Amino acid sequence: MARARIKEKLAHWFSQPVLVGAALVLGAIVGTLTAFFGSILQNVSAIRDANPLYWIPALAIGGVAIVLTYRKFGNGSERGMGIIFDVAHGKEREIPLRLIPLIMVTTWVTHLFGGSSGREGVAMQIGATLGHNISSKIPVENAPRILLVSGMAAGFAGLFQTPMAAIALSIEILLAGHLEIAALLPATVAAVTAYKVSEMLGIARFTVDLNSFSPDWNLAGLFYGETGLDIYFVLKLAILGVLFGLVGGGFARLLPFSKKFFAKKFPDPVKRVAIMGIVLSALLLLFWQGRYSGLGTNLTDLCFGNAAALSAGDAGIYAYDWILKLLFTVVTLSVGFQGGEVTPLFTIGATFGAVVAAIVGVPFPLAAALGYAAVFGGATNTLFAPILVGAEMFGFDTLPAFFIVCTVAYACNGGKSIYAQKKIRLR
Repeated sequence: MARARIKEKLAHWFSQPVLVGAALVLGAIVGTLTAFFGSILQNVSAIRDANPLYWIPALAIGGVAIVLTYRKFGNGSERGMGIIFDVAHGKEREIPLRLIPLIMVTTWVTHLFGGSSGREGVAMQIGATLGHNISSKIPVENAPRILLVSGMAAGFAGLFQTPMAAIALSIEILLAGHLEIAALLPATVAAVTAYKVSEMLGIARFTVDLNSFSPDWNLAGLFYGETGLDIYFVLKLAILGVLFGLVGGGFARLLPFSKKFFAKKFPDPVKRVAIMGIVLSALLLLFWQGRYSGLGTNLTDLCFGNAAALSAGDAGIYAYDWILKLLFTVVTLSVGFQGGEVTPLFTIGATFGAVVAAIVGVPFPLAAALGYAAVFGGATNTLFAPILVGAEMFGFDTLPAFFIVCTVAYACNGGKSIYAQKKIRLR
């Protein structure tokens, strides 16, 4: 009995350095791959933006090529994040390595021809696939799940350069209301390693100093007046949280509904992507020749690119930018094109926040920044990740505002997620 307990203790203490060592290697590989993927994606997007009339009309051709490629070589990997979550939840056992080149290439094709999609899904799939496959060589209990989580953290950190948010996202995303604490240390090592490697390879983080927008306000001054805490400002933040939670939750509801609708309307995947590719091309060109194509960073840059802007109109943001970006992204991802949801969600949140800033009575750049993170949290049904996304991208002095808004958004999203989360059943 005593010998068994000693053996169990030794195995436990042995497992941590083994997992940390594996996470270090995993982070370095994922950081390199995400830097490569991200740099090619930037170049592809620049090519499309320079000649939108050459590329966007051929979106249907690119879509057909994507569907036929997965039909011939996919072997189930076309399910993307779906297979990652199924493996994490024990419904599947293997993640094919072919998923990595397929998701990278098909996402480049989607963006080259103007599809409205993101990139985080690619990075997280790269990390999770490598982590799960590496785990087969490691004789440690629960290694597949821990390294899958660590790989997702590495992918997000390597691409977005936000390691703390990446760690939080990876440990809270699989099971609603539960944190994968067993994976915390390996996920931290993998995320920080991927972050540093991709940084050295030229991936830059998107950051904004909100204090540079106006000398007339600062966050401390907005929270506290001469009589103490400004409860009216806190209520304004709570109202923003409700609105952002509804938008994020609405996106999470609309996406699966849209996928089912188009699958029923066009049962043949090739016809579906061809017909809807033509429709999307026409609409994307009609609405200002690709304003809503790609990641949406062009709109995010407008939100924060003019320090003198006092409103969405001053910054060049239209009142309907957020809803059109939302609809184009949902349809693009529903009919067979590849990519992620998070970067468009950042854009949807920032542009929506910019539009409602004046209505709620919150400074325009602050509302845009809060929407940037909170709509992402509302759509992913996560709490800590969006708070840390906001702090890492907009400065840690903004943390109290992000905490209030993201908490309310999390409470108001209806418990929906763009990912296949499991939910804890309370008895």
